[in-house]
Amino acid sequence: MHFYQFHIGDYKSHTHHLSLIEDLAFRRLLDHYYLHEAPIKQRDIARQIGMKDNEQEVLTVLNEFFISTDQGFINPRADEEIAKYRKFSEDGKKGAAKRWHKGTNGEAYSPPIATPIATNNQEPITNNHSIDESPTKQRTKGSRLSTDFELPDSWTEFCQTERPDLNPKKVFDSFKDYWVAKAGASGVKLDWQATWRNWVRNQNIAKPLFNKADVVHQTVPSSSQRDPALVKLDEDRLKTAPPNPEVLAKIRAVLGKTA
Repeated sequence: MHFYQFHIGDYKSHTHHLSLIEDLAFRRLLDHYYLHEAPIKQRDIARQIGMKDNEQEVLTVLNEFFISTDQGFINPRADEEIAKYRKFSEDGKKGAAKRWHKGTNGEAYSPPIATPIATNNQEPITNNHSIDESPTKQRTKGSRLSTDFELPDSWTEFCQTERPDLNPKKVFDSFKDYWVAKAGASGVKLDWQATWRNWVRNQNIAKPLFNKADVVHQTVPSSSQRDPALVKLDEDRLKTAPPNPEVLAKIRAVLGKTA
């Protein structure tokens, strides 16, 4: 598919929160999706759209505006436009065959010259609907994450299987806090279960704040502990014998001569 209508107002109202790089990534992902008419594979997609140095921004937009499936990331709105395009194209071919008559091989003598055009505007879907984990239900409307939504068992099982290094409850708490507070259309999702899977996969592995070699050992004792250096001075003072009286007298005599 080499053409789709673009409505500037609708696009801006749903993507005004994106950075310049994220906006560019979304436009290129849409172009790639329409051009190939197939789900997007996350692997190497940043390089394919010419943004290999901005892979994080590409993945952020991919997770926000596309849905993760076993076949790859899809965009239901774009799929609707592609389906309409294909039907329009097929109807055009049939109409052309009738107009130009068919030859013995069933093909028209002259091919149609009109280019089928998708007629609806392309923008992210933002209508609300209730969260539904059923894979058999066809969903075309998005929803916000409810403030009273609890962690489902299936979500816990996925986290434990995919990322056994994580605590599902802690990850869900951060996930819920983030999406409940997310303002505007960016907080609306078609498939929250898919959003959860991507959230879990993208969690960074915790790293220690300091290497063992970087730890600075404490040299000053706590206030409840006496400085070892002072303890050593006291011990040496007790071990030291007082000066001999004759030595002291000689010292005083020498000091008196030099005075």
